[in-house]
Amino acid sequence: MIFRVAVYGFVRRIPAGQVVTYGQVAALLGRPRAARAVGGAMRRCPADVPWHRVVNAQGGISRRRHEGSMLTQRIRLEHEGVRLRRGRVPLSRYRWEASARGAGRRRRSSRPAGASRDRWAVAGR
Repeated sequence: MIFRVAVYGFVRRIPAGQVVTYGQVAALLGRPRAARAVGGAMRRCPADVPWHRVVNAQGGISRRRHEGSMLTQRIRLEHEGVRLRRGRVPLSRYRWEASARGAGRRRRSSRPAGASRDRWAVAGR
């Protein structure tokens, strides 16, 4: 299978409101030193791939030639409920823990079970 196709398939599985890093995608696809190759694949991804859910190792939005796409990524993430702090996604809260074969799982948050993300955020937690 072509690496690019595997990257697109993996990124399509990321749930809304969660993010992964370029390095995380590469490692889970069996190529732990191929984070730049993931970036190259994401630069040419099809329209149905949620590219905005992939961030750099620090949780930041990677610099691009066109600043408009950086703003678009931030807006899309915020629309899904991902709150950025000082321009970075808090990975401890929003990183999707996935396995190469499994569906992945969310990290635990401090939000009580059953509480909606919006209501919990409004409460100031």
